[in-house]
Amino acid sequence: MPERVFLEPGVIVGEWWHRTDDDRWQCDLCPRGCRLREGQRGFCFIRQARNGVIALTSYGRASGFCIDPIEKKPLYHFYPGTAVLSFGTAGCNLGCRFCQNWDISKARSLDRLFARATPAAVADAAVAAGCRSIAFTYNDPVIFAEYAIDCAEAAHARGLQTVAVSAGYINPAARQDFFAHIDAANIDLKAIDQDFYRRVCLGDLAPVLDTLRYLYHETTVWLEVTNLLIPGHNDAPEQVARLCEWLVTNLGPDVPLHLSAFYPAYRMLDVPPTPRATLIRARDQALAAGLRYVYTGNIHNPPGETTTCPACGTRLIERDWYRLGCWNLDAQGRCPRCGLALPGRFDPRPGHWGRRCVPVEIGA
Repeated sequence: MPERVFLEPGVIVGEWWHRTDDDRWQCDLCPRGCRLREGQRGFCFIRQARNGVIALTSYGRASGFCIDPIEKKPLYHFYPGTAVLSFGTAGCNLGCRFCQNWDISKARSLDRLFARATPAAVADAAVAAGCRSIAFTYNDPVIFAEYAIDCAEAAHARGLQTVAVSAGYINPAARQDFFAHIDAANIDLKAIDQDFYRRVCLGDLAPVLDTLRYLYHETTVWLEVTNLLIPGHNDAPEQVARLCEWLVTNLGPDVPLHLSAFYPAYRMLDVPPTPRATLIRARDQALAAGLRYVYTGNIHNPPGETTTCPACGTRLIERDWYRLGCWNLDAQGRCPRCGLALPGRFDPRPGHWGRRCVPVEIGA
């Protein structure tokens, strides 16, 4: 674990920044490239120009800790049925108008971070709770990368896996450093449309696509993708077709896709929830386009949550609101009927955590 320089409790000298010619400090963590004068905070809020450096001001602090089912991340092909210790901080480097966790990601006060824990304490708590992994989630872990990296190293030392739930909005150098410590990632691909990213997310599409290609082609990180379908914005059949075509062409057919239902939130309170029929239609469309593992989320739809062998149609893993039903994989993670190896990471037997979400307190 790198030796961190603390400016004060909870504030460390950050990585990935440089001094500019006009006497400012530029954050190089993500594509925003925030250029800051002393005392100013970046778009994400938790990175600040302070004492002649860019500082991370939320180190060792979290908005809370919870033991979740791994399926909630969502990850369906990564140690199914197991428990994961989940936490996030505050802030975000995108400005999505539909954010489902806006109370955390849009927080502009560190008072929201009422939990404190060292990386070692996080790992110890996960082991004590019987978790298989820890997850950086709720808000985007890219913006608290140093803390996430240190927690990941502590977790690996205790035999735990690590999970990042992210929008993938990160620069190449930081991306390599961050994902070197991650075992599985779910990347939220908002749409396959630059205008959507600019208008609705206040960001750019290209860096996200670069992250997806990087993870799939240049790392051993297990990858799954989520797309939130928002009525009237990115749910049209032609938009789903473009998304699926990009995934099949650039990542292949075996990366799981989660099509998730939108519910009115933050600055999209006037948009209705995603109809059930829209998700089912989009899933059928994605399967027809060549993706082999496509799931519906945020609605109760057991057929759309179940993993089926694409070669022979055998139900391999049944799910119902994150709770596992039948398990038809052999000890090597293969279909018992045709022998097809299911892509992912699997224990010989599934976990039994179910759909419980249990808040936990961790001593610093």
